[in-house]
Amino acid sequence: MAKSKKVDVVTMGCSKNLVDSEFLIRQFKANNIQVAHDPETPDSEVAIVNTCGFIGDAKEESIDTILEFVEAKKRGDIKQLYVMGCLSERYPGQLKKELPEVDKFFGKFDWKNIISEVGATYRRDLMNERSLTTPAHYAYLKVSEGCNRTCSYCAIPLITGKHQSRKMEDLLDEAKRLRDTGVKELQVIAQDLSFYGYDLYKDYKLPQLVDGLAKIDGIEWIRLHYAYPAGFPLDVLKVMHDKPKVCNYLDIALQHISDNMLELMRRNVRKSQTYRLIEEMRKQVPNIHLRTTFITGHPGETVQDFAEMEQFVKDVRFERLGVFPYSHEDDTYAFKKYQDDVPEEVKQERADRIMEIQNGIAAEQNREKIGKSLKVIIDREEGDYYIGRTEYDSPEVDQEVLLHKEDNKELVPGEFYDVEITDSEDYDLFGIAK
Repeated sequence: MAKSKKVDVVTMGCSKNLVDSEFLIRQFKANNIQVAHDPETPDSEVAIVNTCGFIGDAKEESIDTILEFVEAKKRGDIKQLYVMGCLSERYPGQLKKELPEVDKFFGKFDWKNIISEVGATYRRDLMNERSLTTPAHYAYLKVSEGCNRTCSYCAIPLITGKHQSRKMEDLLDEAKRLRDTGVKELQVIAQDLSFYGYDLYKDYKLPQLVDGLAKIDGIEWIRLHYAYPAGFPLDVLKVMHDKPKVCNYLDIALQHISDNMLELMRRNVRKSQTYRLIEEMRKQVPNIHLRTTFITGHPGETVQDFAEMEQFVKDVRFERLGVFPYSHEDDTYAFKKYQDDVPEEVKQERADRIMEIQNGIAAEQNREKIGKSLKVIIDREEGDYYIGRTEYDSPEVDQEVLLHKEDNKELVPGEFYDVEITDSEDYDLFGIAK
């Protein structure tokens, strides 16, 4: 194979997709293929779009990106266009019919055939190695694939199948390899962290995994993403409390709070249990910052159900929160069993209302940080600022700390600094490194 061969890889959707792209890129590089990730301008022999198929907006964005590359192919900027990932796993026949300009579609886990199609050889010895596309100091560690839950609205199990945990020793080895490349911060991710280990070990092993990661020298921050409230392994809170490396941060999607909606959503948890779980989290880890998401306008959501959500957000005062208007997804339980009976404008109005409440809460919580000293990792330079994050903030999704260059000594991306917080906005902090 000619060493000059080049592939563009474009990743849509979540960080779990990004990890898939990084495994693929490592294989290409091992075959002496140049790879550009998320290039601004397509310019390669082969372009691969790794799609998202989660909800309507994500699917639309993936289709729009594919169409942009179709145009690039027509112009001659690229020679071949391949599509992989969640969308092509879910709708292969439909996509082939509607997008004949795409040379080939591959499923989410069809890496070997993609590699072969490009003219490369799959390297089994590299199956657990990745080429990072993130800044060198942090990486995502995907501990499992798939999901065993049966939430009414969710298409993920239809795409990814049943929950499959990765072996703990493989994950610890991967974490050490990432550390050896300069990674200091691990974002531990899964569709359902709470279930980690049960399929392999007949026990929930997230606490043991996190404890093992915390023992790796050189890893300074470990952050947990996408836990599930039903069956949450409470022992992980003790690890978070006892191990300074484990960030006081937990991403746990709650989706709703009224018992009526939790039942319709098939969440296998009740309102009272949810309140108790949050109380226990804050009791065991007093400084924990909770990130959650809600869905507004799920079929059957009444004015009273939404009022309970509003009150819940006011009561709990989440540190980080996002809202999605309900999307009626093909072949889900809700699609088959329920009428999409909440008007789109009502879904959006309710989502906007929750975010309006949250904006006020976030602004108050940020003001409370003024005058405090926080440990901050610098991610990048941007204009007149160094941009960093605290342990309470995950990259891409949470707020940042802005340090003006005039007020600060020269700061190095990837390094930690003690920063005095001097000012705040709703979703940003400002500070000076000590």
